[in-house]
Amino acid sequence: MAQPRGQIGPDDLATLPPADIVILGEVHDNPAHHRNQATAVAAIRPAALVFEMFGPDQAARATDVPRDDAGAMAAALGWEGGGWSDFALYHPILAAAPGAAIYGAALPRDMVRRAMTDGAAAVFGDNAAVYGLDQPLPPDLQAAREAEQQAAHCNALPEAMLPGMVAAQALRDAAFSRTALTALAETGGPVVVIAGSGHADRDRGMPAFLTRAAPDVTLLSLGQVEAPAAALQPYDLWIVTDAAPRDDPCAAFQPPAAPQQGG
Repeated sequence: MAQPRGQIGPDDLATLPPADIVILGEVHDNPAHHRNQATAVAAIRPAALVFEMFGPDQAARATDVPRDDAGAMAAALGWEGGGWSDFALYHPILAAAPGAAIYGAALPRDMVRRAMTDGAAAVFGDNAAVYGLDQPLPPDLQAAREAEQQAAHCNALPEAMLPGMVAAQALRDAAFSRTALTALAETGGPVVVIAGSGHADRDRGMPAFLTRAAPDVTLLSLGQVEAPAAALQPYDLWIVTDAAPRDDPCAAFQPPAAPQQGG
């Protein structure tokens, strides 16, 4: 059965449509997005939580840590130095489902880098074909994915790097999907996935890979985006929030200003 589609508000998170796997997207440094995720998780009461932010070994170390101890959870997960936003933003999500099994979906960085040169299928390994990684994208879709990667990196990437960036993104979405399906098989679900909103994209993110690999599994993708936002978004449901205050993300790609000459 097809999921409803449209924009919702935070008050609607308590009554989301049921699904085997629910992908709750975010802009990583937006506190409102994490509050919304915690609200949704409390309502869904998932049997498993899957996180983009850490891998299986980290999740295993956190399994028996008291869920309400933020410091101990952060230490067990090795959160410090991982490059993510403050753990205080994510801890309420974990605390909202104290009985849920925790799964880490992140791949080692060297595997993601290798996908850029060797291709996603070679790195993914067994069952790559199940997720469609063995098939090249049609030229128009490949060009669109490369344009998306370029835009996401402030139009600063060398053109030769773009195909590899697309392959790395496909590898990550397929790997996240594999972890979500493992969590569903092991716990019976429902499973909630916490990831960036790009991974919740129905056309190019996890839903595309999950639909191919497990067509009988029911899915709900919920993206969170910041205003101003287009009226139609590539999710089943979406929430538009104010933008979080942040420095210009493209500043790091700009060449340093030339020193002014003295008069």
